[in-house]
Amino acid sequence: MHCHPQTVRVHVARFNQQGIEGLGVQPGSGRKPRLSEAERSVIVALPSQPPPGRLVTQRDGTMVARDESGSAQWSLDALALAAKEAGIRVKRSQIRRILLKERVRWRQTHSWGTPRDKDFVPKERRSSSTTPSHPRDRRPSAPTNSDR
Repeated sequence: MHCHPQTVRVHVARFNQQGIEGLGVQPGSGRKPRLSEAERSVIVALPSQPPPGRLVTQRDGTMVARDESGSAQWSLDALALAAKEAGIRVKRSQIRRILLKERVRWRQTHSWGTPRDKDFVPKERRSSSTTPSHPRDRRPSAPTNSDR
């Protein structure tokens, strides 16, 4: 079985005391999570908020950024800094793992402006992913005997 004899003795003793349930995964095994669920929730919610350097339209129509020196788009470094400001000590690699596990996208691009014209109609999407966006030029071939 490729087990140390002591490991076998521990499992046999646990089986004798608890039966078949004693052979399952025991509570308390493994490393405990360093971040609480509340801290994880804060990290997951960060990308849904505007980044500190992004311009946000105020009620009076002016555009103001929370922090002009901050990033205008979320990056892992910007998220790590925002988490640090929220009192959570976490590295960017752990933020990446948390967001990927929760299927949260942080690399979304946003337009700087939104159209205010009520008659604005956005461009339609292409009909198919196989439809080329522009016609290809035909390359001229060398003259053949039939061209003479």
